[in-house]
Amino acid sequence: MTSPKRGISSHIPSFHKLSLPERVRTIRDRGLISTQDYKNLLTGRSVLSLANADSMIENVVGVMGLPVGLGLNFRINGKDYVVPMAVEEPSIVAAVSFAAKTARSSGGFETEATEPILIGQVQVVDVPRPSQARRKLLQHKEEVLNLANSLHPRLVARGGGAVDMEVVLHPATSETVEMLVVHLLVDTRDAMGANLVNTMCEGVASFVESLTGGRVFLRILSNLADRALVRARMRVPVSELTTKGTDGEQVRDGIIIAGQFASIDPYRAATHNKGIMNGIDAVALATGNDWRAIEAGAHAYAARGNRYTSLTRWYRDHEGALVGEIELPLKVGIVGGSLQSNPTVRLNLKLLKVETATELAQVMGAVGLAQNFAALRALATEGIQQGHMTLHARSVASAAGVPAELFDTVVERLVDSGEIKVWKAEEILSEVRMAASTGGAGSEAPEEEGAGHGKIILFGEHAVVYGSRAIAAPVPLAVRARVTDTDAGIWVVMPRWGVEQRLHEDPRKRSSIEKTAALILEHLGLIDKHMRIEVLSEIPRAMGLGGSAAVAVAIIRALDAHFELGLSDDEVNALAFQAETVAHGTPSGIDNTVATFGRPLLYRTGSPPEIEEVSFPKPLRFVIGITGKESLTAKMVARVRDAHEKNRAVIDRVFRGIDALAGQALTAIKRYDLERLGNLMNVCHGLLNSLQVSSWEIEELVQIARENGALGAKLTGGGGGGSIIALCPDTAEKVIQAMKAAGYQAMEVTVG
Repeated sequence: MTSPKRGISSHIPSFHKLSLPERVRTIRDRGLISTQDYKNLLTGRSVLSLANADSMIENVVGVMGLPVGLGLNFRINGKDYVVPMAVEEPSIVAAVSFAAKTARSSGGFETEATEPILIGQVQVVDVPRPSQARRKLLQHKEEVLNLANSLHPRLVARGGGAVDMEVVLHPATSETVEMLVVHLLVDTRDAMGANLVNTMCEGVASFVESLTGGRVFLRILSNLADRALVRARMRVPVSELTTKGTDGEQVRDGIIIAGQFASIDPYRAATHNKGIMNGIDAVALATGNDWRAIEAGAHAYAARGNRYTSLTRWYRDHEGALVGEIELPLKVGIVGGSLQSNPTVRLNLKLLKVETATELAQVMGAVGLAQNFAALRALATEGIQQGHMTLHARSVASAAGVPAELFDTVVERLVDSGEIKVWKAEEILSEVRMAASTGGAGSEAPEEEGAGHGKIILFGEHAVVYGSRAIAAPVPLAVRARVTDTDAGIWVVMPRWGVEQRLHEDPRKRSSIEKTAALILEHLGLIDKHMRIEVLSEIPRAMGLGGSAAVAVAIIRALDAHFELGLSDDEVNALAFQAETVAHGTPSGIDNTVATFGRPLLYRTGSPPEIEEVSFPKPLRFVIGITGKESLTAKMVARVRDAHEKNRAVIDRVFRGIDALAGQALTAIKRYDLERLGNLMNVCHGLLNSLQVSSWEIEELVQIARENGALGAKLTGGGGGGSIIALCPDTAEKVIQAMKAAGYQAMEVTVG
């Protein structure tokens, strides 16, 4: 059993909600990978090259990729593991992470493993006296083992080598000849060991022939590695099994019954065990191990009795908790040329941080048990198909070629349609693009829906809070919301932002989105109604693109439509401003105003605020670069306020400078002087940077944009992360490509 060790936590809250670049940065910041590994991941240098592939197998013409995800929350024998998994099937990584989180609450997984023994077989036929030959072989066992070990002295020096020998006599039948089979039991340590064992079998063949008087035919390893067994166990109290619609005892008993089905019926066992191998094979692929050999051994082990049966056992212990156990052969390796030749495998082994092959085998056993738990729980509750719906929709959207900037929007509408087909995804994509080209996807919301616009700020971030002018414009990203009646409670659902929760009665326990919804409902006198508020956002969360304001506006308008309140745009805007105080503390009001009216504006705070619509002679092409790091506007506003209080005269001069830039920009826009406008953006970014609201990700994106032909580039929104905008009248495609090559999301928008 692996001894408990302290290390990096495998629990990374909301990891699945992060963008790809932000996930990579997160594992770097937690010390799971080095800075160089981080750069390699973002630039694609961690992928197997065509040249390396050509040295691995014959007739190479290309390289096929597989997604590598991270199984999180694993605690095994007191040690945390982040588990890399290479697999193309949706839901597997999510399922094992969920199962590991469930097990983690009760201490995690307990595992143990035998020594890493691989069996080599030497087949002997035409033996004159088989029984006598068997005895003679056993009498000379030490000599056979010494001869085998002489072929790999370095393996012996590492504590491995041939450790035992068995001789099996197979009598002749009507269909087979009589034969002796010599089993060499070889401890291969941290190597997979196939070549080692095959060499030993070849090396002892002549000596075996001399001892038996027979003829050696096959000499090769066996993939039924039943001397390298792994056992894993998890225990889950009933309280951890309760779901929305099913109590814990029902879930427990359902899992047990499903497990019993697999134990007695080979047809069910085949599917049951396939699910287990979904997880184990994914880890094997990610770590460069022979998943085909592992599969063969596992299924052979499941068939070792009178019938093919389950590899796991589920039962209730004396305290009523659910207990799951798995036992199967797992002979794997963490060293060897085939592992080191693939840079992705090297990186994955670094991530996993296992010290021995036996430790890796124990991790794989725990993953297999976790996968089985997740599958059986789904079958015992809502069913597999419902759990797969969103993930299947993501695969279909990918097959339909949906671009990254519209991906989540199409997935949400695909799930909502109930028609998870490629043709439907293509149809929805066409509709979204059509809506964007005519002024924003939210501008044509159905009558029963409400919508709010996303925005970019061209000039004036932060300074606008202190009375400076700001210029902002809507972008073809929107938030839609709809309200339906329910039997009990108020539910807030936002699939893209990972929100699905009932409104807490205790205000202290409400999340940010719950607080926004509660404020709106209380103001409108609807807090006692029963409803489901579903919010579909095309705006990434906390990326400086006005998401919170657009959510507030969309919810207000959806409630207005459903309950026929007759709210004016000014009333919607005023209430959205109050909701913005929940998200940002002291908002300027510009976000909710653009979200409500959906027009480019020159804005100055006041009572009432000064608002002037901005006209563009011709549309302007911008690229939005998204850092993937959440922009916490309230935190940045507080930072600027602190700096202002400590050095009011200096910061006021910065604010006046930003105000002057906004005025000059307005003139440049009216004259369509794009070079001047770009220069003003660059200067504005410098002033914002002096307020300490930038980040290294923002600076990298700004530099990428400028180096690839942008006339100007600056952060947009609160800063500290979030997004940048780049003025690209003729170079948008080049800038987008460069940003994506660096691991960021990017999209083109047209303003005016």
